[in-house]
Amino acid sequence: MRQDVRLSQLSHGAGCACKLGPAELTDVLGRLGTPAMPDAVLVSGDTGDDAAVYAQDGGPAIVQTVDFFTPIVDDPFDWGRIAATNAFSDVYAMGGRPVLALNLVCWPVDDLPLDLLVRVLEGGSTAAGGAGVAVVGGHSITDTEPKYGMAVTGFVEPDRVVRNSTAPPGATLYLTKPLGLGIISTAIKRGTADDEQVRLAVETMTELNSEASRAMLEGGADAATDVTGFGLLGHLLRMLQASGVAATVDASAIELLPGVQELARQGVIPGGTRRNHEFVTSSVSWGDVDRADQFVLADAQTSGGLLIATRTPDAMEAAFGARGLHLQRIGSTEAGQAGRIRVIGNLGGIPSR
Repeated sequence: MRQDVRLSQLSHGAGCACKLGPAELTDVLGRLGTPAMPDAVLVSGDTGDDAAVYAQDGGPAIVQTVDFFTPIVDDPFDWGRIAATNAFSDVYAMGGRPVLALNLVCWPVDDLPLDLLVRVLEGGSTAAGGAGVAVVGGHSITDTEPKYGMAVTGFVEPDRVVRNSTAPPGATLYLTKPLGLGIISTAIKRGTADDEQVRLAVETMTELNSEASRAMLEGGADAATDVTGFGLLGHLLRMLQASGVAATVDASAIELLPGVQELARQGVIPGGTRRNHEFVTSSVSWGDVDRADQFVLADAQTSGGLLIATRTPDAMEAAFGARGLHLQRIGSTEAGQAGRIRVIGNLGGIPSR
């Protein structure tokens, strides 16, 4: 197998930063309208939620999602693990449990050895094994750019579905992973990330949200979403608009991966992050947050944490604490213009974990 291939150099955008930006996606979906759905569809695309949910007679509901992206790191095995973990996260964000997955592969067969693809698939299989998910097949095509991900099916009890559209005013907001994955991924692509940044980024992106999902259910989550390509503020904006509430975010309470602020100040900003920033700015009162830190708050994450809204913060913190899981209390929802976000404080570079 060729050892000199740097997968991150073969992608136009790393990980979830390669997705359509929120403005473009909103435009496209807005032109389609909202088709009528059968009563069995409990969650569809109208609220921009993480996955679809379909009720069955006398049993758990089906959760369905799909996610794939271009290389985010140079190690093919790690890319496979990250992509699979990211795909499972949408099911966890709904309060569900993933059980089956299908591989999605786009591969430049004339330019990259198949040995690399084998390692990507092995990484995905390893992540699936850790999650208790059976990989039962998939689909592949030739392409000029490598891409990998999964279509995932899971189950959730209908009365335990956690939506992004049900955040009430007066709820406390929590985040379960540090920010900065998009910026560090861009530093990897440019060859300027140090070994520790790469290690911590991979460790964060391959951390399953399974236990966090169980804890949020036990703690009484009113709403949740996972933080991926649209960044913290982009996903919060969608939650607030769908729920009809506003929010205040305390930037000083948000944890970052090491060196993220410095990289942002050096202009190491993914294109997806810039698109996110442009999309959210009209809805955000930035306070004293400078432009570089604004990009951090809008940074396009890959396999990020859960963003949770709850009216029972003590129970939520107890549920996470009992499992030894990390939890950041980052703000609250409030009555007001739907989607309006007020940022207070400044990013202090709180280190992760």
